[in-house]
Amino acid sequence: MDGFPILCLLLPVLIKNCSGDDLTFISGYFSKTPQKLSKYSWYGNVRLYHFIVPEDTVLVRWLLTVTKGSGSNCGDHNITIHLRSGAPPVINPIETEFAKNTTFLPAQNISLLINSGQNITLFNVSNPASGDWFVAAHLPKDDGRIEQKGFSSSCSYFFQPQMFVRRVVDMPILESKSQLHQTVSSPDSPAVLKLFVPEYTSDLLVRISGCITEGVDLAECPLLLTLGSATLRNSSVKTVNCTGRVSCTIMLHTPPWETWVRVTVESTYVNLTTAFTISANLTVGCKPKSVGLTGDFFARASANSSSALGANSSVSTADTGALGNISVNLDTLENACVHTQPVFKEELDVVSVRFAVINGANVTVSSMAPTLLLLNLNSFTDSGGTLNLDLKLNQTNLTNGNASVFACLTARSPVLALNRTQTCATGLSQGYDVRLNMTLPQATLHIPFPEAAMWYLTLQTLCPVNTSDCSNTSATVITSVYLSACIDDCGTYGECRLLRSYSYLYAACVCKAGWRGWSCTDNLTAQSYARQMAAALLLTLSNLLFIPPIIVAVYRCYIVEASVYLFTMFFSTFYHACDQPGITVMCIMDYDTLQYCDFLGSVSSIWVTILCMSRVKETFKYMLFMLGTLIIAMSMQLDRRGLWNMLGPILCAVLALVAAWVYRGVKRRQCYPTTWKRWVFYLIPGLATAIIGLCLYVFTQTDDNYYYTHSIWHIMVASSVVFLLPPRDRHQEPWGWSQKLCGYQICKNEKEELYTVT
Repeated sequence: MDGFPILCLLLPVLIKNCSGDDLTFISGYFSKTPQKLSKYSWYGNVRLYHFIVPEDTVLVRWLLTVTKGSGSNCGDHNITIHLRSGAPPVINPIETEFAKNTTFLPAQNISLLINSGQNITLFNVSNPASGDWFVAAHLPKDDGRIEQKGFSSSCSYFFQPQMFVRRVVDMPILESKSQLHQTVSSPDSPAVLKLFVPEYTSDLLVRISGCITEGVDLAECPLLLTLGSATLRNSSVKTVNCTGRVSCTIMLHTPPWETWVRVTVESTYVNLTTAFTISANLTVGCKPKSVGLTGDFFARASANSSSALGANSSVSTADTGALGNISVNLDTLENACVHTQPVFKEELDVVSVRFAVINGANVTVSSMAPTLLLLNLNSFTDSGGTLNLDLKLNQTNLTNGNASVFACLTARSPVLALNRTQTCATGLSQGYDVRLNMTLPQATLHIPFPEAAMWYLTLQTLCPVNTSDCSNTSATVITSVYLSACIDDCGTYGECRLLRSYSYLYAACVCKAGWRGWSCTDNLTAQSYARQMAAALLLTLSNLLFIPPIIVAVYRCYIVEASVYLFTMFFSTFYHACDQPGITVMCIMDYDTLQYCDFLGSVSSIWVTILCMSRVKETFKYMLFMLGTLIIAMSMQLDRRGLWNMLGPILCAVLALVAAWVYRGVKRRQCYPTTWKRWVFYLIPGLATAIIGLCLYVFTQTDDNYYYTHSIWHIMVASSVVFLLPPRDRHQEPWGWSQKLCGYQICKNEKEELYTVT
């Protein structure tokens, strides 16, 4: 409800900026729930929001709200916000190296300095591209400090994006080879039109003529003509200034296929109306050779399914009359301006898709005409992974040694004419180029978070300009295109994780052992094998310090306590052996089970030690042991890292200890324990050791010093148990032998504890 007053304030501004006499505008309002921001260490710390901009939207206004909590630790921070159309933004705030052959287009980002309780920022996008838009936000780089839940007092920052849209419900449609008469006045009434571009359109020409400006006798055309919609990239729109021209044209080579292209006309004169005539002409310069209604599709699909999936599929001989002459051979490339290879799309898993050429992975590439592969990634669910392209040249088929294979991978519109000097940018899209030759016969390309659109792979054999025998040069390229969750599954020192923002799924790598980067390939801060081994040995072998407490407990007849210490030592050792970030890892069972048992054993050890110090009667003590351990096990299942999982048992046990000691002190009319040696040489050193270890555990641990600070915590806790365990009962024999053999009978000392020397 808090956004509606803001909406009411913004509506007059939107109406002023977008109103027109001949168009009908309507408003829309979209909002997301505020989320707590995190410091950036990997992409999982980013708060990602997915919006859908409706068709025919002429203005989007983002309302970006950051709210800072109150507290002494709430300092000034720069909140970074990224926006991108078509796919989540690929970001690199900690300036790490990307994997080899990885390429991407940087996203628009905004930096907000939060020095007060709330920061509200407006960001406008005129004539935005319809479809998926993503907003991502995060705090600065993580300092690596390990904060224990409930003990940290860090400040909270909450981010909420809201989107206001103004769209046209009756936008005029500009058809090819037709004219429309329009009027425009600045700044309130621009002319907004759209035209549909079918497949295999090679050129789009838009012409403005017959400009007549009210009150101006000069025969000039004070207009700005813009093609395309804004996607926050430089190449997403093309603009021409028609001022001083009687007739104004704009040419767009290879416009986006199978989509609506926005045409916007604005006047450079203020408060003057200009009438003009606008027309468009679409040129279809090249189409692939027709394969007929059925052609060899069924045979190709059958062959592909059999080879790729291992299925026993075939075309029934009874259908040969209906299908005609079926052949799995490649279409000839002669006398064709473009050759289209049919592609089979197979969805393997979440954000995992494989594209297979129907005729097999070997694609024949000629110098006479480009070979085109259509890769359907139109679903927004395909934009959360990584698009991978692997090309391998079969050198035996390259007849000209100076020739090379040039490949362009583009979104929305393909490259229909290739040469050795051009880039892969076409129309309103930017592309990615790959070159193969006899020296470099193999190439790989990774595109993280590809735009949700139709992608096109164009291949053609090219020769140097001074080579005359290139007319019949061809090559065979082994082509592999697939969408994976992460690049190379994040490598040895990374883990690919599937993330979710509301209903949108995407993947990212979380790195280990000091490795960094988008796919965990940056080794600038990587840990060496020796350091990994040292960390593993320290964290595991430090648990052997629980052996002295176990021996002392058994010697003093505390068998149950010794069993708990043994349980803790065992699972803490193997949990830390399994929890290592590098390659020095050994897991004897499921990681979650080891972690649960380690946490349970640690808190239970504290619980039984303090209760043992209270020196209550055995029946009551063992009842508290069992009841407390069951409650601890339940709380661990609810929230394993919760503050009260450790603090609760400690407080309850300390209350029981104080009550028991006060009761004995009042009953005996003297301080308990009675001897000063017990306080000086046992209780005070034990308490000091435990408190120092707890402070190290809670306040000093970071990612860099974890392996030795946590090892010291193991040592301190185990050492404190040796000091804090009370002495055995005088009437109890060492090693727990409370029963003796008296002839043929088992005798037992039934004397009650006198509590005289403890």
